[in-house]
Amino acid sequence: MLDSLFKGLFDSDFSVVISVTDFMLCLGFSLILGLIMAICYMYKTRYTKSFVVTLALLPAVVCIVIMMVNGNVGTGVAVAGAFSLVRFRSAPGTAKEIGALFLAMGAGLIAGMGYLGFAALFTVVMCVMFLIYNHIDFGAKNNAAMYKTFNVTIPEDLDYSGVFEEVFDEYTTSCELVHVKTTNMGSMFRLTYDVVLKDVSKEKELIDELRCRNGNLEISVSKQETIVTEL
Repeated sequence: MLDSLFKGLFDSDFSVVISVTDFMLCLGFSLILGLIMAICYMYKTRYTKSFVVTLALLPAVVCIVIMMVNGNVGTGVAVAGAFSLVRFRSAPGTAKEIGALFLAMGAGLIAGMGYLGFAALFTVVMCVMFLIYNHIDFGAKNNAAMYKTFNVTIPEDLDYSGVFEEVFDEYTTSCELVHVKTTNMGSMFRLTYDVVLKDVSKEKELIDELRCRNGNLEISVSKQETIVTEL
């Protein structure tokens, strides 16, 4: 009676009918895997409530979709194409968030194919590696303090082409003028340089040298941001 209640309208004798027991087993298992991944992701990571909830539910969603198209090649190809077109229309995610979503989808896909043991093994191994990499701060840039962005304001009558070249050659290993903008009703220029310092301890000396060249106008120094298109 229960199996007939969940029988598809278009099922035939050649269709593979999933029992309610198997359905609930895979669904519950996927929810547990998603919860494990969400808990691991929250370890030493900045996160939002909406993201970890999505991460916890995503394996179950993928699992059920794969179970529903199991045995139907045409539907499987269509679903794969639909997944490739999915995009998040909120703020762009980080590489870590994208990786976590792919892990959740992978776990759900394996569980949806019925390989619950492999799904559990995959989740445990990937979560352990995720925790290890987070704990040892793998990939951290120890020399990040050397990469700086300088915003230098100069008067409009000062030719900015090579005006600070000598100073930057002395204190930096590389320097690139990446942005020029007029400010203060066009009476001044704001120059943006991406530089790599030779010696981080001499940053103040560099600023003092720039102040002598730009008439003691505003200078700001900030951390050099990673290019948006790079992961």
